Amino acid sequence: MNLTMADVQSLVNEFALNKYVQVLSIIIVFFVLAKIVDFILTRLIAKLFKKTKIAFDDQLLEIFHRPIFVSIFLFGLSVALERLQVPPTADYVTAASLKTITVFIWAKAGYKFLSLIIQIVSQDQSRFTLIEERTQPLFVNFSMLLVSGIALYFIFLAWSIDVTAWMASAGIVGLAISFAAKDTLANLFSGVFIMVDAPYKLNDMIVLDSGERGMVTHIGIRSTRILTRDDVEITIPNSMMGSAKIINEAGGPSPRYRIRIAVGVAYGSDIDKVHAVLMEIAENHPNVLKNPKPRVRFRRFGDSSLDHELLCWVGEPVLRGNVQHLLNTEIYKRFIKEKIEIPFPQRDVHIKTNAT
Repeated sequence: MNLTMADVQSLVNEFALNKYVQVLSIIIVFFVLAKIVDFILTRLIAKLFKKTKIAFDDQLLEIFHRPIFVSIFLFGLSVALERLQVPPTADYVTAASLKTITVFIWAKAGYKFLSLIIQIVSQDQSRFTLIEERTQPLFVNFSMLLVSGIALYFIFLAWSIDVTAWMASAGIVGLAISFAAKDTLANLFSGVFIMVDAPYKLNDMIVLDSGERGMVTHIGIRSTRILTRDDVEITIPNSMMGSAKIINEAGGPSPRYRIRIAVGVAYGSDIDKVHAVLMEIAENHPNVLKNPKPRVRFRRFGDSSLDHELLCWVGEPVLRGNVQHLLNTEIYKRFIKEKIEIPFPQRDVHIKTNAT
């Protein structure tokens, strides 16, 4: 259909000589046209999309049908405005305002579209490992900034603003801000890398190189917060977290954690009996995992004792302290009952005196 603006105006001229009637007719025609297109999209095409097995096409139609309707109607308003022949200043302001409204509507639709794509991609971890649940807000915020930047560019064009001058000014201002807020920017970029690289995640038990141990309760753009076992919250700037050595006790393929109980028995003890007692204690404890099985290792001949180690696993690192306490208590009681001696360091002191 090769219908130009001149053809439309010619048809309107034949329809009515009064320009106000022409303007009203143009608005009505484009409103009806927009309604027809919207009806085709929301009724006819929507029925076809509902027969498919995927929900993406329905969501896509839900996002874009309204901007298409509004764009057609606003285009009709711009045609009517040209026919009305208003003063140049009013024509410029009105046309720029209509373009700005159109940009805002499509920017909102574009943001929803990118958010939908990110959500769908994050669910396919077999192909896209970078976008997942923990990094999804980062990509959503980035898409919002991208759409906002593009929308702002087109708004400048709509109002005939020199984009080059603004870009140069923004570069100078950005350079000044980067020097003034270098620590904030360092935390910002480190926060992005932490979210993407994921050396730890929420609810992980981590140990900092300074010795603090706690559960990660918040990972933000500026800082990371951990809650210690004393219910004390520690806030660490992400720039420090990005360069620090961090032990993630919940890292690896499983959240389980291995604890080690050092036990020393006296020389001359029945070590087979010692091994059996330690294994029995570990296997009967409710918080000790059955798989992997507990193990007992004879580590060394100490100065005053035969040094053993009980190795067993708990379901998560947060159980470490309590299980160690309960196992140590049970070991001590059982050794007393089984008459297994736990030695303590002894020293023989020889006093030599000079005869007078």
